[in-house]
Amino acid sequence: MRDLFDKIYRDKGPLGKWAAHAEGYFVFPKLEGEISNRMKFQGKEVVTWSINDYLGLANHPEVRKVDAEAGAAYGSAYPMGARMMSGHTDLHETLQNELAAFVKKEAAYLLNFGYQGMVSTIDALVSKDDIIVYDVDAHACIIDGVRLHMGKRFTYKHNDVESLEKNLERATKMAEQTGGGILVISEGVFGMRGEQGRLKEIVELKKKYNFRFFVDDAHGFGTLGATGAGAGEEQGVQDGIDVYFATFAKSMASTGAFIAADKEIIDYLKYNLRSQMFAKSLQMQLVVGALKRLDMLRTMPELKQNLWKIVDALQTGLKDRGFDIGTTQSCVTPVYLKGSIPEAMALVKDLRENYGIFCSIVVYPVIPKGLILLRMIPTATHTLEDVSVTLDAFDAIRTRLENGTYKRLSAAVTAAMEK
Repeated sequence: MRDLFDKIYRDKGPLGKWAAHAEGYFVFPKLEGEISNRMKFQGKEVVTWSINDYLGLANHPEVRKVDAEAGAAYGSAYPMGARMMSGHTDLHETLQNELAAFVKKEAAYLLNFGYQGMVSTIDALVSKDDIIVYDVDAHACIIDGVRLHMGKRFTYKHNDVESLEKNLERATKMAEQTGGGILVISEGVFGMRGEQGRLKEIVELKKKYNFRFFVDDAHGFGTLGATGAGAGEEQGVQDGIDVYFATFAKSMASTGAFIAADKEIIDYLKYNLRSQMFAKSLQMQLVVGALKRLDMLRTMPELKQNLWKIVDALQTGLKDRGFDIGTTQSCVTPVYLKGSIPEAMALVKDLRENYGIFCSIVVYPVIPKGLILLRMIPTATHTLEDVSVTLDAFDAIRTRLENGTYKRLSAAVTAAMEK
C-alpha cells in the first residue's frame, strides 16, 4: 500500500509540470483594471483578447447602475436558502419567463453556475438504462456530467454527422435491449475552435432515430441568430432542440445560467436537479442584473452589430495575412501556429511585453502536440485600431517563430525542465 499523495509528488500532470515557469504569467495571470478592450497586465496596458464580455456589458454604465442599486437594495445574501425551501422569489420567476420567451421555449429554470448546472442537468435527464451520445470535443462540464452516468455512453467524432449516425445505430440497438432512451449532446459553439455544432443536421436525424437533443449554447447565446437567441436560431432549428442551455458568463457578463425546454420537462428538472435543490438560490443582485442585461440584448441590436464589426475585421484581417484560423463560424477566433510548449511561452511573452497584446495560449494536452493555439475573443468594446495593432503584432511574432528566435529563447527553459 502506498501513500495517496505519492502520485502527486511524482507527477504534476501535463500542465502542472510547467507551473514553476508558467504560474502567474502564462497561467493564473492577473489582469487589472475595469473589464474592457484594454486592461493592465503587470503594470502595462495591453489590448485584451481574453475576456468573454462579448457585448461589452461588463462595464456598461446602465448595467453598473442597476447592479449597484440591486446590491444596495438586497445585499449579497438575499434570498437565503435553496429555491425549494426559502430562496424563491417573483423576480426569479420573471427572469425565467423572459429567458424562455427570448430563446423561444415554453419554460426555463435558473441555475447558479453554468458548469455545476450542466453536470446536474445531464445527471437528472438520464438513468442507468439510457445511452448518451456526445461530441468528443465537448466542454469539460459536459464530460463531467457524462461521467456521472451509470449507463452506456458513446462519443462521436467532432462535428462528424456520419460518426454520430454510426453511434446512434449502436445506441439504438442497446436501448432496445435496456428499455432506455437516447440523449445526444452537442455544443452550439465549440469554445476552443469557434465552430458551430452541426445542429441542423443532428435535428434532421430525428426523422430516422428516436433521441432527445441537448445543446450547450454558452458562446452562441447573445451572439448568434437574428435576435441573439443563439446557434439554434442561427441555423433555423431552435424548435428541434429539446433542452437548451446557456450561461450568463459570456454575453451577459455575469454569473449564473439557465435551461429551457417544454414546460413539463422543466417542471421535472426543477424537482430533480440536485445542484439546485441542495444549493443556495441565485442571489437577487444577480437576478436583477440579469433582467437588465436581457432587456439590453432584446432592445439594443447595436451591441451585437458592434461585436460583429470587430469579429469580421479581425478574422478577415488574419485570413488576408495568411494565418490559419481554422473553421470558426462564431466570434471565437483561434490562430493556429506550429511550435513546442517552450516556444509558445517565449512567443506569448514577446506578444505581451513588446507588443502589448494579451490573448490566451492553449497547448498540449488541450490540443495536439506541436501546435500552439492563440485564442482571441473579440468584443463590442474593441476598436478597429485594436484590430490593426494586433494584426501587425501577429505578423511580427510569426516571423520570429519561423526563423527560430523563440526556439533559441526557450532553450534555457527546456534545459531547466530536463534537470
